[in-house]
Amino acid sequence: MAPNRPFANYPGAKAVKLSATPADAAEEDKNPILHGLALVAAASLVNNVPTLQRFFWNNAKFGVTRDMPELAGYDYRLHPDVVPLPIRGEENTELDLDFGLDLKTPAPEAKGRYLSSVDYQTFYRDGTLTPLDVVSALLPLTRRNQTPENKYQNAWVDSYDNEWRAREAAEASTKRWAEGKPLGPLDGVPVSVKDDIDVEGYVSHMGLRYYPKLPFFAAAKETAGPIRALEAAGAIVVAKNAMHELGSDTSGCNPTWGTPTNFHNPAYYPGGSSSGGGSALGAGLPTHHRTTTMRHSCCVTGPLAATVTDLTLAYRVMARPRSDDPGQAQLAPSLPPPSATHQKVIAIDKAWWARADPAVRAACDDALAHYKAQGYAVLDTALPHLRAAQLVHSLLCIAEMHADISARLPEYRSVINAPNRLLLSIASQTPAADYLGAGRLRQLIMQHLASLFEAHPGLLLVTPTSPLNGWRRGAGDDARGMSDANKTIAAMSYVFLANLTGCPAVTVPVGYAAPAEGESEGEGGRLPVGLMALGEWGAEEQLLAWAGEGERYLSDKVEGGRVRPEAWVDVLKLAKEAKAKGKQSV
Repeated sequence: MAPNRPFANYPGAKAVKLSATPADAAEEDKNPILHGLALVAAASLVNNVPTLQRFFWNNAKFGVTRDMPELAGYDYRLHPDVVPLPIRGEENTELDLDFGLDLKTPAPEAKGRYLSSVDYQTFYRDGTLTPLDVVSALLPLTRRNQTPENKYQNAWVDSYDNEWRAREAAEASTKRWAEGKPLGPLDGVPVSVKDDIDVEGYVSHMGLRYYPKLPFFAAAKETAGPIRALEAAGAIVVAKNAMHELGSDTSGCNPTWGTPTNFHNPAYYPGGSSSGGGSALGAGLPTHHRTTTMRHSCCVTGPLAATVTDLTLAYRVMARPRSDDPGQAQLAPSLPPPSATHQKVIAIDKAWWARADPAVRAACDDALAHYKAQGYAVLDTALPHLRAAQLVHSLLCIAEMHADISARLPEYRSVINAPNRLLLSIASQTPAADYLGAGRLRQLIMQHLASLFEAHPGLLLVTPTSPLNGWRRGAGDDARGMSDANKTIAAMSYVFLANLTGCPAVTVPVGYAAPAEGESEGEGGRLPVGLMALGEWGAEEQLLAWAGEGERYLSDKVEGGRVRPEAWVDVLKLAKEAKAKGKQSV
């Protein structure tokens, strides 16, 4: 067999003989769970006692590869940077983006329908609203510390008097629309940016408490490449979204900036680390290196959107090869594959799938049945060393996080919160040999996936997005944070694989589930359940098509369809009302 297209840095295909034991599949983590003053005390103690740091490092089983002699024949894979190269007929240059009619047509009206870029552009085109009207209506919802309190404020960090930048961009877009010269389907569409991605003039806090005298918190002098691409297409950055401090956890709990609200059920965390973006989207407001080259081997920059149309538009703009990023520029242009070559094959690891909570499994099982009815063949598979692979993924994340923040912010110990003081002190004990061992296991997993992709062209590995039916917020955790590494690792039971191997993946909501732990009256509603597909390196367009089918399934086939939370904001309606009153409340 051979790869389905040319690649650079291809791992090679090598299937692993499966020898996973029941203990490997069922083992639970036994890290301490800490809240409140106990967390603060433990963080202080462990931060100053290396012996305790090493104890907790070993307790987390981060040295798992030491007991895997089968890794001896594998190379050290430090970055999962598989580069899909142009095939004959493609040119890795500035191409006209493919925005077909399907990305410019409004979705049918439905009860739970979210607004998309198409809706904004429809209003701009007929003159009902301008981009300035929309931005003027949105900006007050991004402000913090207002009276009365803005219930959306925890989704955002402070803009420090940078709102003029959004207004200036909106005025320029309004002028282009008035002249009949919009830049494309994103012109005038509001976007927000996660707090660890640079935007000129804004501070990238990375979820940390703001210390204006420290160089780390200086305003960015240059906008990150993917965001520059969005701005060049006419998109308007209105503000930056809050996040879990340093992106170190999956709950979104942030006692410094306030935990963003899960508007589907405020008693539950919104998830993370992109917690502010998820909260804002809920309220209505890729291949490794595909959009930008990143230092961390488990980090990517990609879009988060309320509709697959917007996800596709943003991704195609962000992924366009850029000459200012030599690594990213090598990747072949992302082009929709010809429908004739689009094979519909889903792979399922049943034992892995079964780890999800019952309510999550039920919603995902129903969605899988729908995909079968749409012509997808379903292949049973079993993936090797999942338990060990997830542990080394966690190790790589925290070891690289510690190396990065200690270099960029030497004073980090006095800046970070208690959960991260505990986490990063443990991460500091990572030996080089274990970091390299993690790279060997990464190579093994990538080679096994390559063997599946070569044997089954077009294969998508499908799982629930998270096995957890929500993560309930703890009383008092907003004051000091919390540390529950067991639940953190459990929440990443499926998503870690794409992160570890550099494969592209997409998640789409396919249903809702009542909270497993119950809810008191008025507390909130059902929680969304996501289904995720992982594809071969460079298969983003295939994944977007798959996500579109999932979006239609939720809207048309699931009882009740898509659900908008009570706090959902119709931004276009809000802008029209403000305009009718003659106000632009900026």
